[in-house]
Amino acid sequence: MAERSQKEVWRLTPWLVIALLLGNFLLMAFQAKEFTSGQRIIRVWSQTAADFVQSPVTTISSALSNYFGSISNLRSAQSENDFLKQRVQELEVEVKGNEDLTSENARLRALLELKEKSKYKVLTARIIGRDPSIWFDSSIINRGSLDGIKLNMPVVTDGGLVGRVTAVSPLTAQVDLITRDKSGLGAVVGEISNSNVLGVVSGTSKKDLLEMRYVSGSVDVQPGQVVYTTGQDGIFPAGLKVGEIVEVKSGSATVPHQIFIRPSAGIDSMQEVGILIYEAPERIEFEQKLPNAVKEK
Repeated sequence: MAERSQKEVWRLTPWLVIALLLGNFLLMAFQAKEFTSGQRIIRVWSQTAADFVQSPVTTISSALSNYFGSISNLRSAQSENDFLKQRVQELEVEVKGNEDLTSENARLRALLELKEKSKYKVLTARIIGRDPSIWFDSSIINRGSLDGIKLNMPVVTDGGLVGRVTAVSPLTAQVDLITRDKSGLGAVVGEISNSNVLGVVSGTSKKDLLEMRYVSGSVDVQPGQVVYTTGQDGIFPAGLKVGEIVEVKSGSATVPHQIFIRPSAGIDSMQEVGILIYEAPERIEFEQKLPNAVKEK
């Protein structure tokens, strides 16, 4: 029995020696210090090992933090960009509204001056509809019979003649423009008192062009001259500006001029107009008596 115990002791002795040596090594390492800094070497080693593990972890966490931070900043920038775009659009609408208001004030001021200068009462109206057809040039205004509007009343702007009222309801009226191909009005080149160049102005197939017919080819007519109404058509009063001559195809003593006029009223862009409260005087009908004429019973 004693012999067996002795063998076991000899068998364990190397392991005990190794354990003692390892413990002694660890104790010495723990007690050992750096000569320069005085820090324990084991602490330096542990910090080195920790740095070896911590460095990639810190790098990865920093990269992830920067990535998610970039996404957050991108979303913030996108949101700010959307806000700035919306604000720019709002400012553009505001500027456009101010420009429209300024333009409307200018047009209304011009109509007010027209009312003050005109010898006829002028009722202002707004255009609320247009006929898109190329065959019927007409517009709808927001004035009607309840405002005193009647058939054939002239419609004007501060620039000149627009047309005449051709249909009336209690609240609205239809205006046939002078550019309509079936329109017609008596006109004179220059002022009536200073000119005898008379003719008839009618619409053409072109929206911005009128034609003056029946002007003798023997009279001098030049581009740039202004055309006015004569009042002889029984609808429009005399002296309303029709437009300016832009082209003359010269005629002869036996062939009339072909004269083209650009309307001065700015018909394509008008938004407000003035209705002249004017009714042409009734024409006096004379009974023509012929010799030996027999009246019908």
